Amino acid sequence: MFDSRGPQAWRVPRRLGLIFLVAGALLGPGELLAKDAVLPMGTVALGELPREARATEAAIRAGGPFSYDKDGVVFANRERRLPAANKGYYREYTVVTPGAANRGARRIVCGGYEPTVPQACYYSADHYTSFRRIVK
Repeated sequence: MFDSRGPQAWRVPRRLGLIFLVAGALLGPGELLAKDAVLPMGTVALGELPREARATEAAIRAGGPFSYDKDGVVFANRERRLPAANKGYYREYTVVTPGAANRGARRIVCGGYEPTVPQACYYSADHYTSFRRIVK
């Protein structure tokens, strides 16, 4: 294809293409743009969470009471942002957001088959877009 700007116009796209070619070779087919890939997640100490999140975590271990009817329902992990598990393994809980007219975006999702003794809990400040594992 002819470009009136000469060969200089093709340098950036060619280099960018080479970057994607090398990345694709290293990652394997489909991994470069995998939409539902489980991303590595960081951790957050329980003591570093907002006061409301610490209160929610304590309520989970006590079996309630919770602020919203939807607290404790099964979390399906449809976006696969958490490690794979059987259906019913994860449960979600609202972290109260002061001043919010609704449930807000903050959640804690815990995994385990005994709700008051979770095997792992994760904090999301952005409505399940990202998670950090809660550590003590």
